Amino acid sequence: MTAGRLAPPDVRAGAPQPGRAQAARLPFVVYVLAVGTFLMLTTEFVVAGLLPEIAGDLRVGVAQAGLLITVFAVGMIVGSPAMALLTRRVPRRVTLVLALAVFAVGHVVVALGSSLPLLLGARFVTAFATGAFWSVASVVATRAAGPAASARALGLVGAGGMLANVVGVPLGAFAGQLSGWRGPFWALAALAVAAVPLIARHVPPEDGDQQPVPLRQELGAMRSGRLWLVLAACATTTGGVLSAYSYVSPLLTDRAGIAVGLVPLVLVGFGVGSLVGTIWGGRLGDVRPHTTTVVVPVLTTVVLAAVWLFSAQALPTVLLVVLLGLLGLSANPVLSALAVRFAGVAPTLGVAMSVSAYNLGTAAGSWLAGHALGSELGAGGPVLVGTGIAALTMVPAVALAVVQRRAGSPGVGEPGEQPAA
Repeated sequence: MTAGRLAPPDVRAGAPQPGRAQAARLPFVVYVLAVGTFLMLTTEFVVAGLLPEIAGDLRVGVAQAGLLITVFAVGMIVGSPAMALLTRRVPRRVTLVLALAVFAVGHVVVALGSSLPLLLGARFVTAFATGAFWSVASVVATRAAGPAASARALGLVGAGGMLANVVGVPLGAFAGQLSGWRGPFWALAALAVAAVPLIARHVPPEDGDQQPVPLRQELGAMRSGRLWLVLAACATTTGGVLSAYSYVSPLLTDRAGIAVGLVPLVLVGFGVGSLVGTIWGGRLGDVRPHTTTVVVPVLTTVVLAAVWLFSAQALPTVLLVVLLGLLGLSANPVLSALAVRFAGVAPTLGVAMSVSAYNLGTAAGSWLAGHALGSELGAGGPVLVGTGIAALTMVPAVALAVVQRRAGSPGVGEPGEQPAA
């Protein structure tokens, strides 16, 4: 089972233990799960590097093609908690394998499709599978790593996704320019099929002595006020960064004057920054979680504002996009670990809600950014949208830090965090 089993002490534990976090070696299964999240984040953002090719082939506008990003995010908003509940009595290993299978089929449909509505439908269904995989993988990783390294484990799982920005998305953009945009989707389908035996072999079976948690008790855990502050921060931190990143290609080519062939290299720079930032964000989060979640959005807002101010100059824009990758998503593994902790007896549902929140921010941000792109603001519009959304992250982040300081203990005063009998 996933959310339907009692969370062991490592998930319900309180504050991380810095010394142990640094000394513990992460289990191999965490690296295996990072392979899966590599595929999941590649498919979510590969469209960003293929928008002109997709729009030209389907004979639609770039903003319309950008709906392929928005609808995927919407699918994950709905699909993550829905699949967490529907698979609560299904073994985690089975859920992960089935998610990869649906993921592969969805990409075959996209690769064969010739109309925007069909592609939107396939992306929506694929997002359900992605949400299920990400939620279950996060809980498997935190349980395997233990309380002292939970944020670090989620940082590594997230780093698999960030590696997509280093390898998957730029390679997809190169392939789309050379051989057509459908090739990357065929490749993702094949890689998902290849990952099935890897996941099936290394994800451990269920613990036979775990008892199911009643559905009412799981839903009751969602009343945690601190959990909802974390979810709000998840939405705004991701929405701010990805509002700008979803339309970074027009920004680089139309405003900064960078050649189309160089755009994938900039995407690599953003991806390398994201990879490094996610790993170190997880490490810092095990030691200073609330400091990390407050400082990161402040710096991200400053960087986004600088991108807009200097977007007419090629070199500063490129450097700032790389810096945005380094900082922008570095607090996400910390927020995911906090979602697991504050969800108490429903860790998978808590992570699923955080995945929904991330993608709610992505969907709302990319939708607003698409409208800004088509307005008088032009290519700089999405960056302005992202700056405003990122600034909002400071509200729940500071509120959460204040609540935690007043509570003095992670387990005080929140129904979702009370130990189950």
